Amino acid sequence: MNGRRLVVLLAAVAAAALTARLGVWQLDRAAQKNALQAALDERRALPPLPAYALARNESEAALQHHRTVQLRGRWLGEATVYLENRQMNGRPGFYVVTPLVLGDGSAVAVQRGWLARDSNERTRVAAPATPTGEVEVNGRLAPPPARLYEFDGAASGPIRQNLDLVVWGSETRLVLKPLSVVQEDGAASVPADGLLRQWPAPAAGVHKHHGYAFQWFALSALIVGLYVWFQLIRPQR
Repeated sequence: MNGRRLVVLLAAVAAAALTARLGVWQLDRAAQKNALQAALDERRALPPLPAYALARNESEAALQHHRTVQLRGRWLGEATVYLENRQMNGRPGFYVVTPLVLGDGSAVAVQRGWLARDSNERTRVAAPATPTGEVEVNGRLAPPPARLYEFDGAASGPIRQNLDLVVWGSETRLVLKPLSVVQEDGAASVPADGLLRQWPAPAAGVHKHHGYAFQWFALSALIVGLYVWFQLIRPQR
């Protein structure tokens, strides 16, 4: 075998192995999401977690994520923050996060919903209505809002890129739980605050991974087929 044929062989083997490995990786991602969805379904089937049982540290919080809750408290509307560059149904906007002060004086960050961004002025926010007095909030427990890449370092003020619960707790002088609540529309009534709550499923996209895996495996098979045809069969013919 001359040098050129050896180089072609090594390149074909490397490319076929890499694309096959990527296909396996996509199948593994799909399996992880299926396992996550099974865990979510199991936790959501449990009775709502009472307020007194909410986690006090991050290790406890991880075991409570995706449990349903029904909390009573009062909104601290003046501490509301708007997390920008968040999408819902493919549209850019803000996640509206407001602390809910519970009966024992502690508080929990509630992701109340999504608010559309002003198309002309990014910093112009139409603040949603925040009820006064005691309210009931239905939702599920979740980690703090996902962090996005931040150019300007730690943010402050009502419009932010990310939200650090420790920093936010210091700013508001609240004892915040180490998790958040993703508010969902209750069965009895829908809050008239104009916020969308069509939250994406945490384990969505399994079929997408299967599709990607098929493409990678097909590309791997194509590379092997082309090598066999052009390097082995065609020269013989």
